[in-house]
Amino acid sequence: MKNIPFIAIVIWALAGCQTEENLPEIQSVSYPLYQTGEYAFEGTATFELREDAVELLIQLDGVTSEDPYFYTGHLHFGNLDDEDATIAQLLSPIDSRTLQSRTVIGRLSNGNEPDFESLKNFDGHIKIHLADQGPDYDVILVSGNIGTNDTSLYYFNTHKIALCSPNYPE
Repeated sequence: MKNIPFIAIVIWALAGCQTEENLPEIQSVSYPLYQTGEYAFEGTATFELREDAVELLIQLDGVTSEDPYFYTGHLHFGNLDDEDATIAQLLSPIDSRTLQSRTVIGRLSNGNEPDFESLKNFDGHIKIHLADQGPDYDVILVSGNIGTNDTSLYYFNTHKIALCSPNYPE
């Protein structure tokens, strides 16, 4: 009878280990997002391969808000300094309370539906704006190249970043 608690603990510990081993491994690739404006934000854009879709997780680091406010984000074709870089997909708004958003990547504005491998080799970049319209739309909080573009801080130059058009191709 004295061994029952010990046996129960051993069984519980072994069951816990087996649960961790059975968790599916998520394939992912991450890219840095650098502070682009006067606001002290930086972050990470992570593409994750899920069972039936690719999700883009945006995680910002900076000051959170207690009030609901949402930053606007875009996945663009081309390099950060490409003028008139077309928006490939609108991203789910980034909540100022959590500084996160998740977007299921679907059909892009050019009609393509990228898979995980093509997104790893995507010629693109991401920009997160302070607002979705008005003068604050021109304030880019963070941005960063993804895929085949140079994603290093060495290459990143805020003076070369092109503003993007608020128009999304239909």
